[in-house]
Amino acid sequence: MGANSKITETLLKLAKENATSTQGGPFAAIIVKDGQIIAQATNQVLGTNDPTAHAEVQAIRLACKKVNSFQLDGCILYTSCEPCPMCLGAIYWARPDKVFYVATRNEAAKGGFDDEFIYQELTIPIHERKIAFEKIDSPNSFDPFEVWLKNTSRTAY
Repeated sequence: MGANSKITETLLKLAKENATSTQGGPFAAIIVKDGQIIAQATNQVLGTNDPTAHAEVQAIRLACKKVNSFQLDGCILYTSCEPCPMCLGAIYWARPDKVFYVATRNEAAKGGFDDEFIYQELTIPIHERKIAFEKIDSPNSFDPFEVWLKNTSRTAY
């Protein structure tokens, strides 16, 4: 299944409209299931003061509520730009069947949205990263996982 030109047109319209708003950057996402749009969202980082309110994450939240599941099986995500590392993680956890994107991360960098430093940080040992990370030593560190593993009504994800 190829990218739908009508969806792409709608996606870019949403992204351009958001680029002129005070809500967030020039990004939009649409999620489709069975040929129908079930969610659409724009970047809302500035309007919500939430750094996780990227268009893809917002659309995933809406779509998951719509399908009443934490996974988006049978769905296709359309996004105005190649997803950043955070959105990429959210996409993999949501598990849509496919992702179509319009602009590349290099184009986003030219537009003032450069995530390359995050990609670089992921390759650096944790103790050498720009933001300090320190493990808390505790003999009980695995306790929550033990409780989880013993929970016979847990849902694996």
